Amino acid sequence: MKLLFSHPAGNQNVRAMLDGLEAAGMLARFTTTLAVEPDNMALKLVPQGLSRDLLRRRFNIPREKILQHPWRELARAVCSRAGWNYWLRHEQGFASIDGVLQDFDRFSARALPRLHRRLGLGAVYTYEDSALDTFRAAKDLGLKCVYDLPISYWEVGRKLMEEEVQRLPAWAHALGGGMADSPAKLERKARELELADLVVVPSRFVADSLPAWAGQKTRVLSPFGSPLPPIAPARKVVDPSKPLRVLFVGSMGQRKGLGDLFQAMHLLKGENIELVVMGSLLNEPAFYRGQYADFTLEKGRPHAEVLALMRSCDVFCLPSLYEGRALVMQEAMSQGLPIVITPNTGGDDLVIEGKTGFLVPIRSPEKIAEKLAWFNQNRQELPAMSEAAVQHAASYTWKKYSEVVIDAIRKLA
Repeated sequence: MKLLFSHPAGNQNVRAMLDGLEAAGMLARFTTTLAVEPDNMALKLVPQGLSRDLLRRRFNIPREKILQHPWRELARAVCSRAGWNYWLRHEQGFASIDGVLQDFDRFSARALPRLHRRLGLGAVYTYEDSALDTFRAAKDLGLKCVYDLPISYWEVGRKLMEEEVQRLPAWAHALGGGMADSPAKLERKARELELADLVVVPSRFVADSLPAWAGQKTRVLSPFGSPLPPIAPARKVVDPSKPLRVLFVGSMGQRKGLGDLFQAMHLLKGENIELVVMGSLLNEPAFYRGQYADFTLEKGRPHAEVLALMRSCDVFCLPSLYEGRALVMQEAMSQGLPIVITPNTGGDDLVIEGKTGFLVPIRSPEKIAEKLAWFNQNRQELPAMSEAAVQHAASYTWKKYSEVVIDAIRKLA
């Protein structure tokens, strides 16, 4: 079965699926907003930072298989760098994320009949928020629709966040998680799911989040792959005189459970523990210091430097209320960090209790504090747990991720 694969950007999981489809001989065409080749002369004419960002749009497939629709995405990049926020307004701005996604969706839908006539397609594969028009065009042509849902269905997240406003009102302006999404956008998500013949999910948490009316939808669960560990990872050295460094990486909102982690740190007074936070602010810096003053804030940085920061820490903690499958967990494990996470991160299978880390319930600062205190008081366990984390993370490969999904797609034929 040949298919049209569609994504506006090209995240790591998208690249893995793209490479897998190409290797399987199933990729007819790939539609995206912008694709850049390393030999493009324009890269030498722009600032180094922008050049590095553009090279993230490089894809390892033949150029002739890529169809680009760059203009709205380029407008978004210009507006973002220039600070022209009017054009970036949520859902309303010409260069808003939703503006880019829906314009791109229409582009893919328009291209579909011509591609089907030329290449004899059997299916389309696209992602949440940029699928509706493509799926409608596919149905008109009798094609199968593969829908990739990388995060839990919106109703689950909305309910959890509405409860958080009541539970932790101080975090109402630092929630994250799409609370500003309009009814029209949420209806669009429902219509996309309704048209799907196969739903691709990265975790059991996402699979379980699907609404009852979609319960009979064919779905395939395939966990994301992990980064390769360091060639010769250094064995964790235990120095009880130094603080246990606990790392949090993610947007700094309560969707990620940061409020609960801060409360846990208040419960850990007297323990020799340092909280290291790296992520994007959702509120003023003073807000976070008012919640917990003593954390170390690290700036964003290129991916290789993020991995280096991980190696400088001892434990990774992500007490999220909902995710799809937070890839950062496997990144941290690949660098030797045992984890303390909630099942709602989508990573419950990553935890071999007491060996690679611990699962804690959502909304439980007390349990978070208990597990972090355990690590601090049992430092001698860190070297073995570090090695176990690396080994377990390495069992999740991007090749396996794509192969599981591709097998499910073949069964649609």
